[in-house]
Amino acid sequence: MYELIYMSQAQKDAKKLGASGLKPKALKLLDIIKINPLKFPPSYEFLKADMKGLVSRRINKQHRLVYEIFEDEKIIKIHRMWTHYD
Repeated sequence: MYELIYMSQAQKDAKKLGASGLKPKALKLLDIIKINPLKFPPSYEFLKADMKGLVSRRINKQHRLVYEIFEDEKIIKIHRMWTHYD
């Protein structure tokens, strides 16, 4: 089991999720990655360029859960839970 750490932007994004009705889907994804951050399905992708090293999963067509895995420490840092295109 991994420990989830929410970065400041993810904490702000969580409020938007609640207001948009996407919170249940996001919580389901968080439950999945807490056990296995690279579990398939649902699909995921490794990001590139300035977000290299981060993993992205779709919450819906527009919004993503973006996180970073620290395998040795069994920690996952949640960076975003809204769009990562801002």
